[in-house]
Amino acid sequence: MIISTTISTHRQGLHEITRELQAIVQKEAESRDGLCTIFIQHTSASLLIQENADPAAQFDLEQWLNRMVPSNQPQFTHTAEGPDDMPSHIKAMLTETSLSIPVVDGRLALGTWQGIFLWEHRTRAHQRRLVIHLSF
Repeated sequence: MIISTTISTHRQGLHEITRELQAIVQKEAESRDGLCTIFIQHTSASLLIQENADPAAQFDLEQWLNRMVPSNQPQFTHTAEGPDDMPSHIKAMLTETSLSIPVVDGRLALGTWQGIFLWEHRTRAHQRRLVIHLSF
């Protein structure tokens, strides 16, 4: 089963989408076991499973990646959409564009402190398309 959904982002950074995805899986899976694969159809955003209990962990991850790949670098030639254009592609390359998560009894089998995040690498708001494949 394939489901498409759109997630709105309002800024650069981590946006937790666990609840939205869990609701989709529970509706379609009922109480079955299987696998959920999530794919983001963009080259300037990514997906991540990370701690969702302490916002400091998310802040630190965002700060670290922004230090590793800063905007406004004179060596970047791909700047058609602004100074965050090429850095956003590099950040997406360094992270993930798809995730596979087991489904157990109709729920995503995430650990206690795990959440699913859409990582927006662009500085402005976007509509991000996700394709969710559920197999049972």
